[in-house]
Amino acid sequence: MNGEDPQERPDYIRAVINGLERYNPEAAGTLEAYLQLQCEEKFCDCNANRALLKLYQLNPDRIKVEAVTNILVKAMTQFPSPQFDLAMHLLAPATSLPNANSASELAEAVAKLRALNAQLEGAQYSLFWATLANDSDDIYADLTTDIAGFEDLIRLRIAQLISQAFREVQVSVLENWLGLDDEEEVKKFAVEACGWKVGEDDLVQIPKNAENEAKKSEIREDVTIDMFSRVIKKAWEETA
Repeated sequence: MNGEDPQERPDYIRAVINGLERYNPEAAGTLEAYLQLQCEEKFCDCNANRALLKLYQLNPDRIKVEAVTNILVKAMTQFPSPQFDLAMHLLAPATSLPNANSASELAEAVAKLRALNAQLEGAQYSLFWATLANDSDDIYADLTTDIAGFEDLIRLRIAQLISQAFREVQVSVLENWLGLDDEEEVKKFAVEACGWKVGEDDLVQIPKNAENEAKKSEIREDVTIDMFSRVIKKAWEETA
């Protein structure tokens, strides 16, 4: 996953973000169209999206609340990483928005997305899915509806992190972490999407990799006679 400089980035976007055009207010339309492409085709270009936020910061009259929230949601899919916080630092103050309703809408959306991102960054996966599916607050669904395959992107990222820490996980545990409805869905996802195996007693087996393999650590200290002599000399001087 490379959300900083993705291979999908076209040359015309590269020219915008690497040249003086990134300071041209008219470039906002180009970057907004590119953001829409990212939402539809399931890739993320955080570098280009930050360039759009910078233009919004310099030209508050051009801010589009939907574009800002889409940028934050796309950045969220890169967890754990600094991408979400980097985007947050470029948000123009809500007070600079010309429309009071837009300012209120953006402030509420940002607060919701910050809460979701904090849950992902804190590995509170069960809480994340519960919050996202909160029937009494459909704003979460509204904020993520433009991002094609949002839930699948999050599940795949969680699965990648799980594979770095575990060799075996119970299906019931994965069900909560992946926000799936039943154990059969979990098994299907584990086998088809992740390439894992489901063994006896509903235990999902994760292949060995560089991160989840137990390694023997060997600590070696080279101590010379000269080191001992300095210690003994120092102790003798202090007692003398």
